[in-house]
Amino acid sequence: MTRAEFSRPFRVDALGAEPRTVEIEADPEERAALARRFGLVEIGRLAATAALSRRDEEVVARGRVTASVMQSCVASGDPVRASVDEPFEISFRPLPSDGRPDEEVELSEAELDVVFYEGGAVDVGEAVAETLSLSLDPFPRAPNAAEALKAAGVKSEEEAGPFGALAALRDKMRKQD
Repeated sequence: MTRAEFSRPFRVDALGAEPRTVEIEADPEERAALARRFGLVEIGRLAATAALSRRDEEVVARGRVTASVMQSCVASGDPVRASVDEPFEISFRPLPSDGRPDEEVELSEAELDVVFYEGGAVDVGEAVAETLSLSLDPFPRAPNAAEALKAAGVKSEEEAGPFGALAALRDKMRKQD
């Protein structure tokens, strides 16, 4: 198993029912490695504050992730700045005893923020990195995105939709008259 770029393990046996507040921040090398992993131009800052508490073998992390990143515009490739300021709540549970790390596990809708762990520690840094990735706009656009798309021959939604097709047909009929 490869080590995560932003690993911040916390031992499960060192946590109790009373929340323990932790603050973590990625250093420049970790941010550069995460930027490569997530296909970002750069990550200028990545930090989180979390309250960790344990009940039996389950650890719950409640907190907030903040970040400043530079993405690439999906249309022009130009840099697009983005900020993230997101609350999170993640439940770390031991890997089911009859499961394997690569086996599919069914989760209910209420369990979507569950991370399975093996051994005696949970990796809050990796959970924060994944939260960052999920918080980013999957289709960032620079101010000149519409012009870049038009220059590439991509039709706008209005041009490509049913009314756009009717307008094109109307224009074609007018030319024939």
